[in-house]
Amino acid sequence: MTTWAGRTAAEISAAVREKRVTPREVVAEHLARIERLDGRVGAFRSVRAEAALTEADEVAARGDVDRLPLAGVPVAVKDNLAVRGESTRVGSAATPDTPAAQDHVTVARLRAAGAVVVGLTNVPELCVFGTTDGVLGTARNPWDPTRSAGGSSGGSAAAVAAGMVPIALGNDGMGSLRIPAANCGLVTIKPGHGVVPTGAGDGGWFGLSENGPLATTVEDARLMLSVLADDEPALRSEPGPLRVAVSLRSPVAGVTISRPYAAAAREAAGVLMKAGHLVRRADPPYPMSLATTSLAHWTAGTAADAQHLDPRLLARRTRIHARLGRPFMGSVRSGAAREQLRRRLEPFFTEYDVLLTPALARRSPKAAPWHERGWLSNVLANTNYSPLTPPWNLTGWPAMSVPCGTLPSGAPCAVQLVGRPGTEYQLLEVAQQLQERNPWRRTAPMN
Repeated sequence: MTTWAGRTAAEISAAVREKRVTPREVVAEHLARIERLDGRVGAFRSVRAEAALTEADEVAARGDVDRLPLAGVPVAVKDNLAVRGESTRVGSAATPDTPAAQDHVTVARLRAAGAVVVGLTNVPELCVFGTTDGVLGTARNPWDPTRSAGGSSGGSAAAVAAGMVPIALGNDGMGSLRIPAANCGLVTIKPGHGVVPTGAGDGGWFGLSENGPLATTVEDARLMLSVLADDEPALRSEPGPLRVAVSLRSPVAGVTISRPYAAAAREAAGVLMKAGHLVRRADPPYPMSLATTSLAHWTAGTAADAQHLDPRLLARRTRIHARLGRPFMGSVRSGAAREQLRRRLEPFFTEYDVLLTPALARRSPKAAPWHERGWLSNVLANTNYSPLTPPWNLTGWPAMSVPCGTLPSGAPCAVQLVGRPGTEYQLLEVAQQLQERNPWRRTAPMN
């Protein structure tokens, strides 16, 4: 008997199109795995078991099923994107438990491509922090359940890493795709601004947040991105020799990169050098003001999302974060600081095609009730382990996380790839080279 849980989206959709398996069989097997494992992982806030099986049958009955790129593929959706008929709680007791009247455009595109939404995944309250925990659930890293899956797309990443779905939808405002992907051994890409429709929260944190895929393989990430961007499926195209800059420097002064993550970047650099790329050490000219610019945008985005909610129902760390951000909303909305950062970094990306960095500075914090702890302890924990992701939200340029190497615990390690606007598929080709020359295990060993 063929087992479909743990298979890739590309494999599943091909089998459904060729009528080797039905969408109901695929979805039922994944629902059974969710029921068996999610009590330990905490990926899902809500599972749509009956609705998903009904929708799987509807996919099977479609006249165009043999042409659907995601035919019968189970997908999880981050709980800040609307799914028709389901509430969107954004990890908070302050949000209404009211069913959405229609799908977010990205969810609609996934469904049009044949995907079946099996559930909504846990997030930290208002998707603020890099650990996924709160009153609605805690998402753990399936590779090391003592550790947080990361955030804010932590539930989506945990669901994929545990083999409960082959792909998941998330978004990234300060690293919220790349951080949990790096923790959980997944491939993700934060597209550049304008590639995929946004609209999460109040304007998507003033344009910082981008929706994107979480997957176990580069092939699946490419496939899902093409659906989200409403592109034709991108054909593979081996890139010629690229100029790759390798930087082990943290953009935030005082934060150091731990040995495993520095080693992962060096290992990836060696792989790319053997693949024929021109690789050299070079650090982007990060300004000293980057930390304060990031903090202003991070808090202002939260202030915008919280402004219509009852503060008495928000966690204390969220209330403080929003209160600190209110004075910055006007300046952040102007975009002046982001434009200044882009101008500073553009010459670097004229000299180099791709920037390679560690994805994180160190492994994620313990899986704990961080939402019950103080604001400062949360901010320091986030900054000390994930300082490398925010610059590329501020610039609006594409960036991705790719597994590379392992931590001493045996959990995956990862690197980050960054490119100029419009180079999403080029970055995916570089990631494909890393995967082919340094293959990684698809999912965590959970039973």
